[in-house]
Amino acid sequence: MNHVFAPSSNPSHRREGGNSLSLVGEGRERGSKIRTGTNITMTHRTILHIDMNAFFASVEQAMNPALRGRPIAVVGSAKRTVITTSSYEARKFGVKTGMAVWEAKRCCPELILVVGNNRRYTHTSAGIVRMMLDYTPLVEVFSIDEAFMEVTGSLKLFGTAENIAMQLKARIRHRFGITCSIGIAPNKLLAKLASDMEKPDGLTVIRPEEVAGVLEKVPIGDLCGIGRKTERSLRFLGITTCGQLGRYPVEILTKRFGIVGEHLHRMGKGVDDAPVVPAEQAEPVKSVGHSMTLERDIERREDILRYLLQLSEMVGRRARRYGVSGKTVRLHIRYADFVTDFARQKTLPDFVNLSDDIYRAAVELLDAVTLEQPVRLLGVCLSGLRHEAGQLPLFGGGRKKASAARAMDAVNDRYGEFSVTFASLHADDGEKGSFVISPAWRPEGIRCVDVG
Repeated sequence: MNHVFAPSSNPSHRREGGNSLSLVGEGRERGSKIRTGTNITMTHRTILHIDMNAFFASVEQAMNPALRGRPIAVVGSAKRTVITTSSYEARKFGVKTGMAVWEAKRCCPELILVVGNNRRYTHTSAGIVRMMLDYTPLVEVFSIDEAFMEVTGSLKLFGTAENIAMQLKARIRHRFGITCSIGIAPNKLLAKLASDMEKPDGLTVIRPEEVAGVLEKVPIGDLCGIGRKTERSLRFLGITTCGQLGRYPVEILTKRFGIVGEHLHRMGKGVDDAPVVPAEQAEPVKSVGHSMTLERDIERREDILRYLLQLSEMVGRRARRYGVSGKTVRLHIRYADFVTDFARQKTLPDFVNLSDDIYRAAVELLDAVTLEQPVRLLGVCLSGLRHEAGQLPLFGGGRKKASAARAMDAVNDRYGEFSVTFASLHADDGEKGSFVISPAWRPEGIRCVDVG
C-alpha cells in the first residue's frame, strides 16, 4: 500500500503524526513528501475516491486569509445551531460536526464561528467536478465534498492513477486554495477506505494484491455501509475487524442478517462490484424535499404555516424546474426535545407541482396531528414523481395558476430565490431556518438543491 503526500503551502493543512516520510525529487514542491513504493499496476478496475478536507471550513479559510491557521467552525445562519464542520485546528480541541455551539466553545474557547455560505460551497464543488471530468466521463458525485472516478480507460492517456490524482490535487489547490485526500483502489469500497487513511492532503493506494493484508486489522466500522447498529450486531458475534468478517462463516451471517449477510461477508473480503455511475446514468429521483431546523422553537399555528409555505415553495419550484410532478406529499416534524421525530403523508387524486397545492396538502397533514411539544424542525417532501410534457392545464383556473408560477420562477431565476414570493412570506420578520446541504446534493439535475 502506497501513501503519497502533497501538502498544501497552507500550514493548517499539513499532516501531523509519526509517519516515516522522506523528501524526494528536486523538482517537487518544497515540503512535498512521499512514502516509497511502486506505482500501481492494476489488472482490475482503477477507482479514485476524492474527499475534500474539512471542506466548508477550508473554503472559508481560503477566502479569508485572517482565518488561516485559526480554529474555526462553520455554522448555519440561525442563532441556535450546530457545528456543520470545523477546521483541523479546531478538531485538535475536540470540536466535531453536529456538536452544539456552546459545547464546541467549551472545548475551544478561541473558536471562531463562521456563518456558512452554501452558494460558495456548491460553486466550488461544481468546479472540482468539472476538473474530474477532464480525466474521465465516469464521475459519480457521492456528496458535496466527495466523488468517485473510474479511470481504468484513462490510464493510457494520463499514465498512472497516482499521476491523475497528483494532477487533480495540484489543480484544486491552485484554483481554490484547498486540499483533498484521494484513495486509489480496485473498487469503490476500498477507494473510500483508502481516502480516509491519510488526512488531510493524503494520497493512499491499495493494490489488488494488498487487499487482504490491509483489511486484516481494519475496524469494521471503517467500511462505508456498516453503520453503528450493524457494527454492534457484528461485535456481538465477536467480529471487530474486516479480516474477521471476511473469514466468518457466511451461513451464520445470512442467518443473522438475511441476504445482507452475504454482502457483509464480501465487504469483509474487500469485494465490491458496484459501478461508478455518472449523473446521466443514475436512477430517476423518486422525491423532491426540503427541511429546515428552525431558529427558535415554535408552536403557534400561524408561525408553522409560514414555514410550511416557504418549504412548499422551495419544493414546488425545484419540481417545476425539472419538469416533474408528484402525487404524494409528506410532512416531517421534529419536536423541541430533538428526539421525537415523525412524519405523515397524503396521496392526492392528481399529480401536482404548484406550491399552493403542495402547501394545502401539508396543512391538511398538520391539522390531522395534535402537537404535543413546540416544533424544532419542519420538512415537506413531494414523491411519486412523473415527468411532465410541459403543457399548461386545459381549464382557465389551473392555467392562470400555472402561468403565475412560471412567471415567478422566471423572476427568481434571474434575481435570486424569493425575490418574488407569497405576500405572507414577505411579512416575515426576517427569521429563517438554518439550511443544511443535503447528502443527495449534485452539481446538476434535480438533486441540485438551491441553497441560500
